[in-house]
Amino acid sequence: MKQVHLPYQYDRRRPPPLRWSTWYLFALKLATGLLLILLIALLWLLHRNEIDEQRSALIADVLWLEQTLRFHLEGNAEQFQQLALDLTRAGRPAELFDLRARHLLRNSPELRQVLWLDATAKVLHGMPTLTLPRVIDEAFGDNPVSRSLELARLGKPIYSDAFRTIEAAQFEVYVPIFADGAYRGALLAVYSLNGLLKHQIPWWFAERYQVRAVDGNGSLLASKSRIDASPTTLTHPISLDPPGYGVTLQVTAYRSPGNLAQTLIATLVIILAAAVFWSLWAVRGLIQRRVSAEQALRTEYAFRKAMEDSLMVGMRARDLEGRVTYANPSFLRMVGFSAEELIGRAPPMPYWAPEEMERTLQVHNHILQGNAPHEGFEIRLMRKDGSRFDALIYEAPLIDADGRQTGWMGSIIDVTARKQAEEVARQQQEKLQVTARLVTMGEMASTLAHELNQPLAAITSYNAGCLNKLDSGNFNPLQIREALGKLAVQAQRAGQIIRRVHDFVRKSEPKLTPCDLAEVIDDSVGFIEAAARNRGVRIVREIQGMRPELLADPVMLEQVLLNLMRNGIEAMAGLPAERRRLTVRLGQVDAQMEIRVIDRGPGIPPEALEKLFTPLFSTKADGMGMGLNICRSIIEFHHGRLWVEANPEGGSVFVITLPIHRQ
Repeated sequence: MKQVHLPYQYDRRRPPPLRWSTWYLFALKLATGLLLILLIALLWLLHRNEIDEQRSALIADVLWLEQTLRFHLEGNAEQFQQLALDLTRAGRPAELFDLRARHLLRNSPELRQVLWLDATAKVLHGMPTLTLPRVIDEAFGDNPVSRSLELARLGKPIYSDAFRTIEAAQFEVYVPIFADGAYRGALLAVYSLNGLLKHQIPWWFAERYQVRAVDGNGSLLASKSRIDASPTTLTHPISLDPPGYGVTLQVTAYRSPGNLAQTLIATLVIILAAAVFWSLWAVRGLIQRRVSAEQALRTEYAFRKAMEDSLMVGMRARDLEGRVTYANPSFLRMVGFSAEELIGRAPPMPYWAPEEMERTLQVHNHILQGNAPHEGFEIRLMRKDGSRFDALIYEAPLIDADGRQTGWMGSIIDVTARKQAEEVARQQQEKLQVTARLVTMGEMASTLAHELNQPLAAITSYNAGCLNKLDSGNFNPLQIREALGKLAVQAQRAGQIIRRVHDFVRKSEPKLTPCDLAEVIDDSVGFIEAAARNRGVRIVREIQGMRPELLADPVMLEQVLLNLMRNGIEAMAGLPAERRRLTVRLGQVDAQMEIRVIDRGPGIPPEALEKLFTPLFSTKADGMGMGLNICRSIIEFHHGRLWVEANPEGGSVFVITLPIHRQ
């Protein structure tokens, strides 16, 4: 037969440990951290590279600006030197000065004024005015014009320091005039710092940078800018030489509008990094939930495995075709086969007993058709060593996660020990019944003599009367017939008494025959009436008119009634004579006949009610404790019930119910 592999059955391998998940989560965290660090480092490097490039460009532009201003001032100084030389050679120097000064002022807007000074600082000519650019305060003894003129004697253009006027900051350049080697004065040119920055700084430079001219104290002299530069932008200072004297050009880069594509890429990278981080975080959550679920599954598996190993009930699963798909260790120990010998096997199973094969197969097919009895069923199975055992089996549909039936799950209980115990109990019960009969017979022996004494005495009396009549010759046949008839009735009564005693004592199997419970009650009352009369107890019979016949063993029912009536009679021994009344009531309740044996004794203590029908338990000092247990077994044999209730008038009520329509 082809072996079917069922992966989930008896795979004793435990699930692999979950350490990989810990390492996986750690690697995930490490990768995420490294990714973030690399992204931050990349952005920082890009930013630093951009700043370095911007700084390099700023320095290069500042150097270019410084060189441009220098070239421009030196170019103007050369023109003034040429004018100073031409003035010493010209025939009409005043006209030449006006012409050349006007030309210089027109071509260099930053020039505010051009003066021709003699050696004593007297203004000989000037354009556009003849006034000096700044007021000289002789009281302080400091005349920068005279000092500059003296310095100009050295033969080189002399630049003054920057000074403020009402209009703006200015500085001057003094170009000496020599004629025939003698110093004749100087040409004074006045520059406006604002004009110099305004006209010499190109527009593209102003678009990028803010240019400010400050003195040695950091005070602003002039500037050219669209807006105020941010203090966080790059700045590069450079000395303005000429004119020097601490004047510095501070060039500050405007905040770069930035590269839109680079900004967009960086933004996308950040968004993608955030998305990756979020996805990794989500994956981490999923993994954690999966790990938790796997851990819970492992715990549940371990719990079910422990529970499965500890079960004393055998579990066996079969698919819809009857093949075994699962068997727990308890079932394997029960039948003695291994899992490999059973899993995948189809009927007939190796643990089916040959003598029960036909019935077992019938039950098996009955179950597969969906007709498994809910109350279970008993069947005899065979172990691997050939020994038999009785099993109680409950079958239930096996439903998968989708709600579909995939087979049948059966729980098997080995009831061999229980059935053996029941058999021993049954045999013991039969022996006890015989013992009880003998005991009852002994108790009834004294009353039997009295019972038989009455009919025998009557027979003797009738017999003596007949003989006397025959001897006297004074009689008629009717009188003799009547006496003989009464004699026969008493003889039959004596015979019935003897037959009941014989049937009661004789051990016989229960014989179910149609019987009238009223007759059973009458016979029982007649059997025990003498004993009751001796104890002063009056037995009252309450029997309804219409009553159906039952299939029962009248002798066993008589035994039950005798036992109950005898207990009632004994319970009323200590009562006043007027209360000693034992009632036997017969009636029909629905589909059952009901017999009530009512006494008016002290009743049964509550603590004894639960154990009243327990074997070997008795409320009497000389009792064996088997009478009521035997009575209940007899009633249950007839599919009836026996219980006890409290009598509202005092005493106890033993109730017997027997089904009417039982076949």
